[in-house]
Amino acid sequence: MATDFPTLKKDLQHKMESTVEVLKKEFAGLRTGRASVALLDPVMVDAYGQKMPLNQVGSVSTPEPRMISVSVWDKGMVKSVEKAIREANLGLNPMNDGNLIRVPIPPLTAERRTELTKIAHKYAEQARVAIRNVRRDGNEALKKFEKDHKISQDEHRRHTDEVQKMTDQYIGKVDDGLKHKEQEITQV
Repeated sequence: MATDFPTLKKDLQHKMESTVEVLKKEFAGLRTGRASVALLDPVMVDAYGQKMPLNQVGSVSTPEPRMISVSVWDKGMVKSVEKAIREANLGLNPMNDGNLIRVPIPPLTAERRTELTKIAHKYAEQARVAIRNVRRDGNEALKKFEKDHKISQDEHRRHTDEVQKMTDQYIGKVDDGLKHKEQEITQV
């Protein structure tokens, strides 16, 4: 744990920033009806006797707004990649033409959009809770600093206010990300 406020503040800021980055990755994995290479990030391929991320056995691109293509580097792995995409439970149906795997992105139904919005809200709430937990840890560290006479009561109050402002700022980033993702889900 940090021994002074500037170090503590930097640590708290890093943890909150990491939480926002994780949320962005979770949002990128939510299928919105538009093709995105991030949709295939969770796909793990059985290759050379082990599980490997898809992006380590081929290149993934989006040649069209509703199509993802996977160019497998080792042509012997094409069937394994196709199987891995199919079995990843992403609701995608890959088509193999021998050298290239095309993954059409089906349009979203109204109920699927509602479901995706609920999932996005769940991810955002988890991020908010994580940020609040970082704030709590910071406030506990400040109490300990005051108890150990490293800072005065006034400094404790001022630093607690700074931690709260930082928390509000990062929760605002989470809310902005959620708002953007909701628009993306409903506009497609």
